Amino acid sequence: MKKITIAIDGHSSCGKSTMAKDLAREVGYVYVDTGAMYRSVTLYALRHGLFHGDDIDQEALRRQLADIHISFRFNSETGRPDTYLNGELVEHDIRTMEVSSHVSPIATLGFVREAMVAQQQQMGKDKGVVMDGRDIGTVVFPDAELKVFVTASAEVRAQRRYDELKQKGMEADYADILKNVQERDYIDSHREVSPLKKADDALLLDNSQMTIAEQKEWLLARFRERTE
Repeated sequence: MKKITIAIDGHSSCGKSTMAKDLAREVGYVYVDTGAMYRSVTLYALRHGLFHGDDIDQEALRRQLADIHISFRFNSETGRPDTYLNGELVEHDIRTMEVSSHVSPIATLGFVREAMVAQQQQMGKDKGVVMDGRDIGTVVFPDAELKVFVTASAEVRAQRRYDELKQKGMEADYADILKNVQERDYIDSHREVSPLKKADDALLLDNSQMTIAEQKEWLLARFRERTE
């Protein structure tokens, strides 16, 4: 069976990371969470005081970008990879609402995206990779053999995010999360650099009314169509 590159793009909190992780584990591919990479840069910027209100000290971030090292290590307990920032496990820290509310402005910066895309392309150069994000099928791997664009209503996505945070024992307010989802949709779709959009040859999946099991089955079927 030939190895392929799988690009899964879509809106925030639409479940694409869960789909991508499950597929990678099922077929023995490497999974790369590109959203976690931008969240890690955001966490670094927050910790180092690079946010001044809504403004980012871009020159300082540009200078320090070489000091930001992001890696993924497989967690045998969860069966999924965890995110590390400069050797520190930050999987929990990058999922907070504070990071969620600051990540879109970081992701609009051209020099940040350029650095992250270069890392992502290096990770996927040998194929056999599942990568999810906002611009995987349009910018990172425009020649990917399987592209999927995932969406769901903002209300459904906010509820999923709320349930996820509560399950992890974290504070959550549905109204705040819905506002954050809507704001991120607008920023992601309207930024000048690599805006969120469906690739012309991507398959569209609206999973508003689908269970995780149904999504998994759908994606696995598309994978088999491309590889067998």
